[in-house]
Amino acid sequence: MSYLKDKASEEASTLSMKGRDAISAAAAKTRDVTSSTLQMAEGAVDTVGGEMKSLAGSIRERSPVGGMFGNAASGVANTLESGGTYLQERNLPGMSGDVTNLIRRYPLQAILVGLGVGFLVGRVVRR
Repeated sequence: MSYLKDKASEEASTLSMKGRDAISAAAAKTRDVTSSTLQMAEGAVDTVGGEMKSLAGSIRERSPVGGMFGNAASGVANTLESGGTYLQERNLPGMSGDVTNLIRRYPLQAILVGLGVGFLVGRVVRR
């Protein structure tokens, strides 16, 4: 009887270790996939920032120098360039912190924006 009890205890211990190993392996794989996805997203954000700055340069080259259209084009180019620089310098972690700070600073407005976006998404999905 003691032999069966020891054998059952040993099998339970083995199964428990195998279960822990499987969970540990799955957690490691999840971390690897998450890290890889985050790196790809950060690379994409950096690329978008570079493209925005490039577009700003193209607008400056092709726009008239003075007048109403020239001033408007210059303003658009400046905004694109500063946005591209922001994306390249801050990337995802920095933007996340900035959004968090905005929500803390303007909680009511953030709730209203969230409700508006949720309403619009609901309308699009329903169709």
